[in-house]
Amino acid sequence: MKIIHFITRLILGGAQENTILTVRGQQEAGHDVTLAFGPIYGPEGSLLKQARETGARCVELSAMRRAVNPWHDLRGYRQCLKLIDKIKPHVVHTHSSKAGILGRAAAWKRKVPVVVHTIHGLPFHPFLPAWKNRVYIALERWAARRCHHIVTVADSMIEQAVDAGVGRADQYTTVYSGMELEPYIEAPQDREITRAELGFDDDDLVVGTVARLSDLKGHEDVMAGMVELVKQHPGLKLLWVGDGWLRPRHEKQLGEMGMADRVVMTGLIPPQDVPKMIRAMDLMVHPSYHEGLPRTVPQALLTATPVVAYDCDGSPEVCIPNETGYLVPTGDRDKLRQAIDQALGDLSRARAMATEGQYRCIERFDWRKMVSRIDRVYRQYIGREA
Repeated sequence: MKIIHFITRLILGGAQENTILTVRGQQEAGHDVTLAFGPIYGPEGSLLKQARETGARCVELSAMRRAVNPWHDLRGYRQCLKLIDKIKPHVVHTHSSKAGILGRAAAWKRKVPVVVHTIHGLPFHPFLPAWKNRVYIALERWAARRCHHIVTVADSMIEQAVDAGVGRADQYTTVYSGMELEPYIEAPQDREITRAELGFDDDDLVVGTVARLSDLKGHEDVMAGMVELVKQHPGLKLLWVGDGWLRPRHEKQLGEMGMADRVVMTGLIPPQDVPKMIRAMDLMVHPSYHEGLPRTVPQALLTATPVVAYDCDGSPEVCIPNETGYLVPTGDRDKLRQAIDQALGDLSRARAMATEGQYRCIERFDWRKMVSRIDRVYRQYIGREA
């Protein structure tokens, strides 16, 4: 098959990693794959090198921008049309909101035989102004009528989308976001080395996050409990993996709290270094307010690292209370602090739950299974009329 994937940005992120692994698997299966994306810029990194290593045709669409701009959006739509006319694909598969709307519109206009969209995270959520949610919902409803099938990375995405009137229930399939398991489950003896390189002592209790330093990621919520947590656990240190627009603000806040010496910020790191960073942690916290299904939660469990997460979107499908981790009501800073305290106070129990989570995630998150399931979605529609 000839397949085009459209995605808005190739920054360091779960949706982008998912898409690149899909492209890689399809290339290895002998398909002719094109990956089209908008300009890459800013402190959030780039996965362009990894995209090119798949062997797929990589095309930058200069007008594919995340921000709403009628002029850019019209140009982006026309660039999608032009690429479809050139490739003449059997399948167009879109990812993320902007690329999903423009790419689906162009593919439907050109009567591409199979048009699929993946929801990695819904663009509408409770933390946006009501008027903006209404606009996003209207656009997603319109775009859902211009594709054959919608893939989601978590069951919760289906429920939320259908409740908002986006598509039909029978139009959806959950395909969990695949990842390379081996770097996580093959436990090299790098924990002590990594901790030493980061400046941690042997008896430090390292609580980590793997996320962009941006809005709705919840770093402030972790900071809010620091003073009390340090009283209970004097060896507590934070490891923040990632970078973003809010880094200067967070650094200022930590300095004002007198906690700057307790936090190590790695900045951007290559994706292949994420497993060793997680293994350096005693506990991984994911207090995000808005996700699809956060890859960092199964990634932590794959290394058998205990997890505390907000009860947000797809997180409860992996972080199951009293089974695989600690789940906290989204935005409840007191309960977040209590869960961190509980996990650090009984690490043997926390690690036992993480080991159970490891078994479950090995079965669910193999990237090869993801590629196979997506292939089955495509083949439902091959040979049908649009």
